[in-house]
This record gives sequence, structure tokens and C-alpha cells, in this order.
Amino acid sequence: MNIPIVFWLVPIASVAALLVAWHFYKTMLKADEGTPRMREIAEHVRKGAKAYLKQQYKVVLIVFVILALLFAFMAYVMKIQNPWVPFAFLTGGFFSGLCGYFGMKTATYASGRTANTARKGMSQGLRIAFRSGAVMGLVVVGFGLLDISAWFLILSRFYSGSEISLIIITTTMLTFGMGASTQALFARVGGGIFTKAADVGADLVGKMEEDIPEDDPRNPATIADNVGDNVGDVAGMGADLYESYCGSILSTAALGATAFTANGTMQMKAVIAPMLIAAVGIFLSLIGIFLVRTKDNATIKDLLRSLSTGTNTAALLIGISTFLTLYFLGIDNWVGISCSVIAGLAAGVVIGQSTEYYTSQAYRPTKSIASSSQFGPAPVIIKGIGTGMVSTCIPVMTVSIAIMLSYLCANGFDMSMRAESISHGLYGIGIAAVGMLSTLGITLATDAYGPIADNAGGNAEMSGLGEEIRLRTDALDALGNTTAATGKGFAIGSAALTGLALLASYIEEIKIAMSRMVEGGQQFIDAAGNAFVPSSSTVPQFMDFFQVNLMNPKVLVGTFIGAMTAFLFCGLTMGAVGRAAGKMVEEVRRQFREIKGILEGQSTPDYGRCVEISTRSAQKEMVLPSLLAIIIPIITGIVLGVSGVLGLLVGSLAAGFTLAVFMANAGGAWDNAKKSIEEGNYGGKGSACHKAAIVGDTVGDPFKDTCGPSLNILIKLMSMVSIVMAGLTVAFI
Repeated sequence: MNIPIVFWLVPIASVAALLVAWHFYKTMLKADEGTPRMREIAEHVRKGAKAYLKQQYKVVLIVFVILALLFAFMAYVMKIQNPWVPFAFLTGGFFSGLCGYFGMKTATYASGRTANTARKGMSQGLRIAFRSGAVMGLVVVGFGLLDISAWFLILSRFYSGSEISLIIITTTMLTFGMGASTQALFARVGGGIFTKAADVGADLVGKMEEDIPEDDPRNPATIADNVGDNVGDVAGMGADLYESYCGSILSTAALGATAFTANGTMQMKAVIAPMLIAAVGIFLSLIGIFLVRTKDNATIKDLLRSLSTGTNTAALLIGISTFLTLYFLGIDNWVGISCSVIAGLAAGVVIGQSTEYYTSQAYRPTKSIASSSQFGPAPVIIKGIGTGMVSTCIPVMTVSIAIMLSYLCANGFDMSMRAESISHGLYGIGIAAVGMLSTLGITLATDAYGPIADNAGGNAEMSGLGEEIRLRTDALDALGNTTAATGKGFAIGSAALTGLALLASYIEEIKIAMSRMVEGGQQFIDAAGNAFVPSSSTVPQFMDFFQVNLMNPKVLVGTFIGAMTAFLFCGLTMGAVGRAAGKMVEEVRRQFREIKGILEGQSTPDYGRCVEISTRSAQKEMVLPSLLAIIIPIITGIVLGVSGVLGLLVGSLAAGFTLAVFMANAGGAWDNAKKSIEEGNYGGKGSACHKAAIVGDTVGDPFKDTCGPSLNILIKLMSMVSIVMAGLTVAFI
């Protein structure tokens, strides 16, 4: 198989990203970690985070071994699966976990250094926190493209010589996306339960009952709270966006392989196009990262503007470079496909700005939530829920417009249901998702920055650095709350586009599974009574054969089950946080009651016990919600068949996307409303309004850090599982 020389830009870009990440990491380590007390606190957090991840990876390893053995049985005994699938699945999970580990390690070393550097000025604190966050962004895109390019080169040596070769290669590569998704879901759910159990426990007892400040060293749950920021919002987020990034590229490559089967040369170009766009995006993200800077007396709007300069510059440059990249690649309809990329890129920007508007304390929605605290906790809850619900409008409409524009641009505005038109349109939707995630190197940096700044503030408080330093770290933390919320909105938006592309990839995988059965002597009869061989040109026959329409009760039942799954998943994870937080509250109260002198600062709390409670609770509670995403598509496929699975994926995508936006934005708005009051509004810290806002923030914590961000993984993992289990589903026809 002749691979164009321009493909080598992909591994080169991945290596460049990893080298710059290494440079940022080593530069950060050279900074002073501060006073002995600051070093001690940072070490407590590092040890807790390492201990948690070690325990989590043990549990996840068991799940991966079981699934890999199942895939091996399907491949080598039942002969209904590609023999490379078990290995691709394992590498996807490995690299996803590796990204989370490296991001967490960097964050736990960076937070103390950020607090210490903030003593010199705001600009220095922003620089070290942001570039440490950039390590996560660059590691994700670097390992993602390295894994993709390596598998593409390996499989290209074993499959060549026919139009079906690239289809087999790309659909096989989708399997390592399932590995990444599985690891990501465990990381997000487990980390989310850990961090919110500690956070809620610390707030309810420390702030509400004992009137001590946030991150006060007298609170036994404080260290566990800081550990949770790293294992949930850094390690979990890194694994999450790794699978989003890889999933968008892989699904688009698979759609390109099926859309351009008539021309082998053009088919290869369509497959490598998303990889090249992502590679160019790495170099442009680096430019954006180096543009982020601010002044020492910066306000929250100044800080937001400095980050926007970097992200918007990278987005503008990738928009221009896409046209040049696809032009020189020589792909058919390069202008239309480039416009599809722009549609996805623009959708990402709009969703990010919308999320910022609804969650930042600089704007009206969050200010109105803070104002409602004057009337007690109930109005805060009501206003926050209403704000979250209203906030779904812009992202949903934006993604809907992006889907239509990208579909039409890629197929030359052909609204017919011809197979070729559909295939090219779906390729446009897939490459729009790639466009949205093409600048992930910098957009993820702004997200990972958040927990680093949060931990820096905690370190400053526990180390007693003084009010002036705390004000600086609070400003950096408030910015981090907004960027983290924006990052979650961005990830959820990309999940919607990627989920739709994966839905189309599922259809192609079913066709491949049916083709294997044809080779074994099985015949398939279309609606006209004619035998047909499933291929990329048989979309109408495929839909007719499986009766994929809204009048088929299997499709409707599948849709209801998919929508229900999103709510069931959120209910289970919210319940898990509630139970874990209850145990944390009991432990913190016990220590205040039994360890004399804690509140007077004369005794040291048992921080390790609180970390242990969060760890055990997270490990126990994360298993059932995570396994649901794997089990439900398999059972649906066996019982309801292909039409039921398609309904399931549509229902989970529609309900999951909207619910995820609502929960993430409501939680972010509640959090920043509390921050606004802590800045001195409505009575400031310790006032009745502050306590009312704390209640809202406590409710919002699992919304924004457990359920909301986990839903976008749920959407994609269910699609990935359906793709990998396509052979099993067809076997029950």
C-alpha cells in the first residue's frame, strides 16, 4: 500500500508535541516550590494522588483483561472479529491511562510552584500554571497521533491490494478508541466520585458547621479535596479528551475509507486528511500557547482575554491552514471539506464562548445566581437549575447547524439520499469534529490549568501566605473555574459530532460483519427480494433490510433505552457521590469531636484517613455505572438487533448531550456564584449569602465534575462498544 510522503508529518507533529511537553515539565520543576510548609502540603497531595491512581489502575486492569479475552474469543474462536482487535483495544487503554498519569504528575508538582511564583506577581503565576496545563494538552495530542500513526503503518503492511483494505484498517483502528473510552470512563467516574466526596464533605462540615475558610489546614478533608482535583479534573480529564481526540480522527478516517471507494488514491487521501489536520493543529496550538501572558494587576476579564488570545489565534490559524492543507493534499471537493472543518471549528468557539457567558462571574447569569443568595439556598438552587437548562439552547443549536453545514459542504449541497451523497456528507460531519478538536493542544491546556490554579490557592491558604497572595491565587482559581467549565462544554460539544460520526461508522462495521457471513455462505435479501452483498454502496438496501425507520418498534424502544441510560447513569453517579460524601462528613465530624485541639490549630488532622475514605468509595462506586455503558449496547444488540442499537445510540446521543451541557453549566455557574460572593459581594465570606451559595456549589459539584463530563464519554463508549460488538450482533440475525 502506497502511503503518501506527507503522512509522515503526523508522527513528526506527535513527537514535536511530546518534546515541548517535556520541555515545559522540566522548566516547571526548576521553579522553587516555596517554604517547607508549602513543600509538605504538596507532598501530601502527590502521595494521595499516586495512591489513588495505583488502586484505580488495578481495578481497571481486571476489566481490560476480561474484555481483551472476550475479544480474543470472538476473533480466534468464533471468527466474527478482526484478530488485531484485542491488541488495539489494550493499547488504547494504555495510552489513555498514560496521558492521565503524566498530566496528574505534572499538576501535583506545579500547584505548589504556582502558589510560590504568585508571590512575585500574577503574570508569573499564570505562566507556570498555564504551561504546566499545556503539558497535559500536548501529551494527549502527542500520544494520540503517535498511536494512530503507528497502528496505521502496522496494519497497512498486512492489508493492501483492494478497496476494502482501508475500510478494514480504519474500522480495526476504531477498536483502540474503545480501549481509550473504557479507561476514560473509569477515570472520569472514579475521579469524579473521589473529588466530590472530599469537596462536599469539606464544605458541609468546615464551612457550614464550623465557619472555617475553604482549604483551611484544620479541615481533615482538605488534602483529600486537593488530591481529588488532580485525579478527577486532571487525570480523568486527560483520559477523557484523549479518547475524544482519537475517536474523532479514527471515525472520520473510517468514513473517508467508505466514502471514496471508487478511487483508491482519493480514498487514501480521505483517510489521512483528518490526521494531517490534527498534525497541523499541534504546531498552531504551540503558537497559541506561547501567546498567553498577562500583567501583574490583571482582573478576571484581563485573564480571560489573555487565554482567549491564545485559543482564538490558534483557531484562526487552523481555519486558514485547513484550506492550504487539503488543497496541497489534492482531495476532491477540498473547498467544501475545508468548510466542513471550519463549521466544526466555529462550533467549538461558539460553544466555548456560550459556556463562558453562562458560567463566568463576570457575566449576568452567574451574577443573578449570586444575587438570589440574598433570599436563601432554595432560590440559589432554582436559579442555577434554570440557568443550566437555558444554557443548553446555544450549544444544541450550534451543533445542529454545524452538522447540517458540514454535511452539505462535504457533499456539494446534495440533499438526495443517494449512497454516495450520504457517505460524503457523513465524512463532512466527522471531519467537522476533527476541526473542533484540532487545537486541543491549547484548549486542553486552558482546562488543565484550572485544577492547578485551584490547588495553588489551597496551598497558599494552608501555608498561610497572606491575604495579598491569596487574592492572586483566588483570581487565578476563578479563571480556572471558568476555563474548566469551558473545557467541559467544548468536550461535550465534540462528543456530539464524534458520536454522530461513530454512528455512521457502526453501520459500516455491520456491513463488514455481514460481508464475512456472505463469504461463509450466508445470503441477504433486500426489500425487492434480490440478494445483495453489503458494501459502502448499499445504504438503501441496508436500511430496508434492518427496517431502520421510526415505524419500527425496535428503533423506538432502542431510542427510549438510550435516553433512559443517560439519566440512569447520572442517577447512579449522583447517588455514589452522596454516599461517599456522607462517609466523609461522618469522618470529619469524628475528627473534630475526638482529636482535641484541631480547631485551635494545636493538633494535626488525620488527612490520610479522609484520602482513604474517598479512595475506597470511588473504587467501589465507579464499577456499576461504568459497566452499564458496556453491557447495555451488547444486550440491546442481541435482543433488538441492529435497528435497536441504532435507536439506542440516537437516544443516548440526544439525551446525553443535552443533559451533559445542562449539568456542566449549572455546576460551573453555582461554583462561580460562590466565588463572586467570596470576593466581597453580598456580605462576603461567612455571611448568610455565602452559606446559601455554598449549598448551591455543593449541589453543583457532582453536576459539573462527575455526571456532566462523564456523560460525553458514555455517549462515545456506547458507540464504540456497538462497533466492536457488531459481529456478535449480526450473528443473532
